[in-house]
Amino acid sequence: MLPVVIFVAVAVPLVVLGFLATRRSRAAGEHRAGETDADRRRTQQEFEDAERYQEQWREEHKHDLDRL
Repeated sequence: MLPVVIFVAVAVPLVVLGFLATRRSRAAGEHRAGETDADRRRTQQEFEDAERYQEQWREEHKHDLDRL
């Protein structure tokens, strides 16, 4: 029973630390370190423009997609 307790006492904190490190690195990877609010707004606008274009493209090529 003692080895199980020791394993849990070591494994659980390591899993929690790994989770936190992964979450932190993902958050840091999403935005550049020196990114300004204007940069974020421009990026968001580009994504919105891309989404609109994608919907427009789908409407224009609906007949092609139906044949697939």
